[in-house]
Amino acid sequence: MKLRTKNNKCIKLIKGKAMFYRALALALLLILPSAVQAENYSIGTGGQSGIYYPFGGALAKVWSDKVPDVNVKAEVTAASVENTIKVVRGDMIAGIAMGNVVLDAYKGEGKFRSEMPVKTLFALYPNLVHTIALEKSGIKSLADLKGKRISLGAPASGTAVTAAALLASVGIDVKKDIDAVYLNYGETTNALANGQIDAGFIVGGQGVGAVTQISLTHKINLIPVSDAESAAFIETNPAYSKYTIPADVYKNVGAVSTLSVWNVVVVSAKMSDEMAYNLTKSAFENMGEVRKVVKVAEATTPENANRLAGVPLHAGAQKYLDSLSK
Repeated sequence: MKLRTKNNKCIKLIKGKAMFYRALALALLLILPSAVQAENYSIGTGGQSGIYYPFGGALAKVWSDKVPDVNVKAEVTAASVENTIKVVRGDMIAGIAMGNVVLDAYKGEGKFRSEMPVKTLFALYPNLVHTIALEKSGIKSLADLKGKRISLGAPASGTAVTAAALLASVGIDVKKDIDAVYLNYGETTNALANGQIDAGFIVGGQGVGAVTQISLTHKINLIPVSDAESAAFIETNPAYSKYTIPADVYKNVGAVSTLSVWNVVVVSAKMSDEMAYNLTKSAFENMGEVRKVVKVAEATTPENANRLAGVPLHAGAQKYLDSLSK
């Protein structure tokens, strides 16, 4: 009799625990649906000393806060080329990249052996070619770079692509005529300051932090791109245009003629129209929050969204932009 009573108690205890755990599981499903269902994504940016990283971080926060069931983080990368490849592979939901790199990917040119299924959501801001040397180096023109130690930018970056193309357009072969190294923004300015290189390329937004910082501690030259050099380069690289960096953007540096190319948000052509629409809509409707983080986002407007000629906007992005005119 006692054994039967004990067995009954055990059965009741087991049933009670089972009911408790079922109720707990149901409560968690009701309370935390977004945590269970939200998909984790990343947006490819660049090095932490450039503008891509904070810009990507600001966009990631907006998308995570405003797009249902989406959680996005900013990923440090080597920038444009890497981001474009990873977007196509499906490793990232989006990437920030220079327009010339995305155009090359779309056409299957340059670093890309075949046409890549890429589209853009919108253009961000123009990147400027900064060719930097210390004033004491005596380097004052692109031609003066021949025979020198030059940082072309991080490997697989848009900066490296641009630097090599610009030097080639003035008759300098990066494999034969210079001692080329591949350093990111911060590494480039540190190497300049320490005398490890003679000059370096940084292709970034106006007021980019790495250039600003070295101009505060060293006298620098920004090497101009002449009108003739610009014309020759743009003829074969139509994603670029002429640009003049105003005086005093960088300490003790006067106005400098150079080249610019727009940065874009690149995505896979396979992205759903709904996702592209939601990402574009939330970005533009909350661009004020992004501008608190990066001033260059002042150029990120619906009017500038299609500034990269030659690569189509994603249909979902275009749908949102079309809705603004209705």
